[in-house]
Amino acid sequence: IAISEWLYFSPINFEDLKNSIGISVLTDSAEPRNPPVVPWGQMLPSKIEQTLPRFPADMKPTDGSWEIVNGTRYKFFVFSAFYDRRDGKLVRVIGATKTRGPEKVWCRFWYQTGVNSTKYRSASVMARVKIIRENWNLKYSACFILCPIRGPYPEIPYAVSVVSKIRAAPGNVLMLRNTDNKKHCKINIYFNILICFLSPNLPMKDPDFTNRTFSNIPNSIGVCVKPLHFNYDQALYLLEFLELNNLLGVSHFTFYNHTIGPKASCVLQHYVNGDLPQHIAPYEDASPPKARNSSSFDTSDASYHMPTKYNEDNTAQLKPKITVNILPWNLRMRSQKEIRTEGLFASLNDCLYRSMYRYSHVALIDLDEFIIPHHNDTLIDLITWLSKRINNRNTGAYSFQNAFFYLQFADDELMYTPSDRQTHLRSALTTQRKTRRRSKLHPQKQRSKYICKPEAVIEAGNHFVWEFCPGRGSLNVPADAAILHHYRVCEFGGDDCIKTPSVVDRTAHRYSKRLLDRVGTVYNYLKESCSLTDIPRAPTKPPPTRKKELKIRIPLKPENDKKVTETSKPRTNGVSNSAVTQQSATVPIEVILKPR
Repeated sequence: IAISEWLYFSPINFEDLKNSIGISVLTDSAEPRNPPVVPWGQMLPSKIEQTLPRFPADMKPTDGSWEIVNGTRYKFFVFSAFYDRRDGKLVRVIGATKTRGPEKVWCRFWYQTGVNSTKYRSASVMARVKIIRENWNLKYSACFILCPIRGPYPEIPYAVSVVSKIRAAPGNVLMLRNTDNKKHCKINIYFNILICFLSPNLPMKDPDFTNRTFSNIPNSIGVCVKPLHFNYDQALYLLEFLELNNLLGVSHFTFYNHTIGPKASCVLQHYVNGDLPQHIAPYEDASPPKARNSSSFDTSDASYHMPTKYNEDNTAQLKPKITVNILPWNLRMRSQKEIRTEGLFASLNDCLYRSMYRYSHVALIDLDEFIIPHHNDTLIDLITWLSKRINNRNTGAYSFQNAFFYLQFADDELMYTPSDRQTHLRSALTTQRKTRRRSKLHPQKQRSKYICKPEAVIEAGNHFVWEFCPGRGSLNVPADAAILHHYRVCEFGGDDCIKTPSVVDRTAHRYSKRLLDRVGTVYNYLKESCSLTDIPRAPTKPPPTRKKELKIRIPLKPENDKKVTETSKPRTNGVSNSAVTQQSATVPIEVILKPR
């Protein structure tokens, strides 16, 4: 915004403006076309601030929804705002805008004048738009809007609005997250300690910090999943993803709802509300009803009752708590045409900052991916195990190599064990059914995924961290310690991927019993309310594999040097033996070549 715009609305003395802003001001009326531009981080003078539009009383502050920035030439949206205390005082807004040459915007900070007050005072600062990488050079990209806190009000604001025209009414009000009304702290990267001091003018505390401060981070893992789209409705697979990751030590999941089908939406909503069975009962596949006069009637079925929401087994294991957060994702940009994959990098970085100070570690993975340790039961145990063997004092992220478990590979032969009472459910779970993977792992930063410490990361990417805090870096986890299990179809289409060298990897089977009990109990609990279908019956034997055969028809040619001499022998049905011999010699034969 040019200074001439301020002068047009609020004429003041040029010398006062020069002293208040600290930059040179053109006063020659002969050169009005190139007025100086306010640099990034410069606060608006208080005299001009008082003439700007007030806090929109009819607009409720939002958190986690796409809001428009009014008055821009190109699309500009903002989603969430976070207080970043790591390097000075900064408000970091997650948004999406033009990739090349983004338009300049202002951040307007809103401060409550008293406890539970509806009146606000404001301060405005010129923001910097930083484009998030991995945008495929599409027209629009996810971005950070960086707003330093300076000037007459150095305390943390309650909310922030992003505007393109300083005198226009705000089109958005974002509630600020990651605030703490007791302390203000800064990380000292050289001594790896937190330096904190009290501040009496801090805003309302972030609701997530009600019973603790940000410096007391629990040793737990959260998972960030990119926006669910294409009406995703795989309820059973979603249950497998939630419960297996919970077995791996994950306690919280963050999803973004672009378009979700009714069954998957119902399942997630039950997790959000905590409406789940309190105990995990041993699971067995439901057997078809049998006549009591049948000699094959199994009396063990009579005493077994499927676990339902009305029938809890008091002797069963207590189900660990899983928390789920679902945020709407109504970004008005065309996926893959204007912005990459529903703007997934905005969601990944929003989840990163949303999880900061709440969980010690965060895994950024997709629904078809699982980080499976080889020597430990949980991911927390893995990180602890690694810290005892590798100096990870400066580690900000743990990167895991990708292994493709192609869905075109044949199912594991153990899925068809007839004596297993959990055969049907086992054969329906991808991690139990698909155990053959590609032998060669992808190198790091290619298809890899990672677990990071949120407070050590500035910009998160899909396969690796783009930017760390100073002094932090990534640790490449050895493949013999853990790898990323990626269950998907051939990445280039067709079925040629199954021709690559492969091995059988049953590491995920270590969780089979617990996983089947959990998924089976929850599935039956939600079956009626979410209209879930019956689990399909497993085939009694592996599907037959058809071997390719090459058939070649080769005609037999009579040799020229051989002449038939037996012409004097008696004829058969009026045909001489020589004629029969000559006729049979020209009959083609069929050769079948079978691969070994």
